[in-house]
Amino acid sequence: MHFFRFKKNQLYCEEQSVEAIAQKVATPFYLYSQKTIVENFGRIDRAFSGLDHLICYALKANSNEALLSLLAECGAGADVVSRGELFLAIKSGFDPKKIVYAGVGKRDDEIKFALEKNILAFNVESTEELGVINGIAGGLKKKAPVAIRINPNIDIHGHPYISTGKSADKFGIELPVARATIHDLGQYSNIQLIGLHCHLGSQITEIAPYLRAVKILRDLADEVRLAGHTLLYVDIGGGLGVSYQNVFDDLEAVSDTPIDLAQLVQRLRPDFQSLGCKVIFEPGRALVAEAGILVTRVLYQKVSQGKRFVIVDAAMNDLIRPSLYGAYHEIVPVLKRGGEWVHADVVGPICESGDFLGRDRRLPELARGDLLAIMTAGAYGFVLSSNYNARPRPAEILVDGSGYRLIRPAGQVDTLWT
Repeated sequence: MHFFRFKKNQLYCEEQSVEAIAQKVATPFYLYSQKTIVENFGRIDRAFSGLDHLICYALKANSNEALLSLLAECGAGADVVSRGELFLAIKSGFDPKKIVYAGVGKRDDEIKFALEKNILAFNVESTEELGVINGIAGGLKKKAPVAIRINPNIDIHGHPYISTGKSADKFGIELPVARATIHDLGQYSNIQLIGLHCHLGSQITEIAPYLRAVKILRDLADEVRLAGHTLLYVDIGGGLGVSYQNVFDDLEAVSDTPIDLAQLVQRLRPDFQSLGCKVIFEPGRALVAEAGILVTRVLYQKVSQGKRFVIVDAAMNDLIRPSLYGAYHEIVPVLKRGGEWVHADVVGPICESGDFLGRDRRLPELARGDLLAIMTAGAYGFVLSSNYNARPRPAEILVDGSGYRLIRPAGQVDTLWT
């Protein structure tokens, strides 16, 4: 779901012309639709209606404070993986009792900070981590609430860099060790086991991995209760995929239809009900990916050995997903015009052959100064940006209806090193 549409051959974000914004904001810049985020949250929240549930937004997808505040106002919880993300979540209005803290490498100061803020729970990813949390909690005279994050060895058939639930991945505790830990928690006097957690990876487009994971969690929940623990929640992670290749119906694209979450939850509803506790879901990409685009301007064009290149002012430092993952983002002209369409690579100014935003794309004839929109860029876009080649990071703009506001200014050359 998104609110980017063409009206009279011009691309609009909600009721605001993208070209009009680009006349006042230097390219490249990220542009977000507030309505898309609110609608996406409502859609996901409604899918779990009738169940005791909490939707925890995964800050790693996009941690702009304006977007965080918007989601906090919607009633979301937060999934954080660092002290910085926890700080941002609380500053943006998230209730600490709706915050879960994941990550394989929590530092001592991060654990202490989270305990002092009274978060809902830590998702514990190793037995050694459990011991460290126990010691720090004891020093603070607190009981640390934890969930055991299991590694169920489930393949999501996606890119290996975004798989987190296979035995070869660094995340979670393998099932035999998790079972032993559950029955051996008596040695951790400052730990309170309140949940189970599992996260399989990102950009999941099949329902089978979720079905298998929930069955494992359900069986493990029985063991937790038999061991004498009170289970307050089961966290099924996030990872819900979105469509990157079918953004507009009138453009040629290969369909990558994502999972219908409402249907998935309906299939899992008997399992959730039998658990008898709260269900936590941790979407990130599914909330914000379609809400954002990266707007860039054509600098030059050239043909080399019969291959056409469109050189734009955005680069891999602004959006690294194509270079890092080979990820596909639809690229469309902000102003549609007639004429012959050609195939071209859309590349940036960075001194790397891997600096591309799209390869062999079908585009209209373009001219210097034309605007292009790189679609579905709201997740893992700005958060993965860098200052490589000493390039300042782009501005971020939020559209609300017919108005818009700057929610992060573009970086400046004279502050790159401060």
